[in-house]
Amino acid sequence: MENQIFSSSYFSFTYTFQKTMEEVNQTSVAEFILAGLTENPELQLPLFFIFLAVYSFTVVGNLGMIILILISFQLHTPMYYLLSSLSFIDCCQSTVIIPKMLLNFVTEKNVIPYPECIAQFYFFCAFVVAECYMLAAVAYDRYVAISNPLLYNVTMSYQVCLLMVAVVYGVGLVVATAHIVFLLRMFFCKANKINHYFCDLFPLLELSCSSTFINEVLALSLSTFNIIVPAVIIVSSYIFIIVSILYIQSSGGRVKAFSTCSSHIMAVAVFFGSTAFMYLQPSSVSSMDQGKVSSVFYTIVVPMLNPMIYSLRNKDVKVALKKLLQTI
Repeated sequence: MENQIFSSSYFSFTYTFQKTMEEVNQTSVAEFILAGLTENPELQLPLFFIFLAVYSFTVVGNLGMIILILISFQLHTPMYYLLSSLSFIDCCQSTVIIPKMLLNFVTEKNVIPYPECIAQFYFFCAFVVAECYMLAAVAYDRYVAISNPLLYNVTMSYQVCLLMVAVVYGVGLVVATAHIVFLLRMFFCKANKINHYFCDLFPLLELSCSSTFINEVLALSLSTFNIIVPAVIIVSSYIFIIVSILYIQSSGGRVKAFSTCSSHIMAVAVFFGSTAFMYLQPSSVSSMDQGKVSSVFYTIVVPMLNPMIYSLRNKDVKVALKKLLQTI
């Protein structure tokens, strides 16, 4: 009798388990659909050409800066070594996001397979975190150059620059890996339309059928650290820079220095402000439609502006570019 009850219970459990697994297999998501920046058909074509132009300008500007720094001997300094790394990050970040975004403007349904979506988020996360710390490294470099010019070559040696760049990329990869490990534990079923123009964390968590509490806590914790720490370094560096500028005797020199610092601060404020708006609030509070607009600034606008703000305004870059154009 007991054997019959056990056998009946075993087969009942096995049947239930098999049915559950069949349901899971039937409802698991193999691909996602990106909603895009807007669903208004009248805006699709104009936005396609606008963002195509922005992407072309971003790639040409950043790759151009990298090549110019590599082939110009006078630009082989710690500052331009950091700026070339910043250009590389900006170029990669834009390439991870914009090409797939452009497809959304010219196709009826922008489908992205699950593995490609996870890969896109991983590289986006790695590069955006690396950008936070690279902007901090550039700000610190400017602080050392202006506040302690006589000790600049000692403080910002090539070994120090190499270590800074390694830490920047290392932090980006570690943070991205941490997010991916917990994201891969999520189960997605039925709903597969991502309300965004790329695979970002919070839009993905909205589609999850399992608990997202750990992912949200991790996202809020890491975002707070990776935004606040670089921001404090940048603000502190520019406060000391401004104090040093006030001691400049020449009024023309002060105006030029303030003009350069103001453009740097503006670019940093746009990047960190839009990033903080997106990630320093719980997903239950944030609006994805507002988040998409905010994301445009730190994923598209800032990478386009950085070459002009940090590099093309420098006298050394203008001289190197002029020499290069004369030799062509």
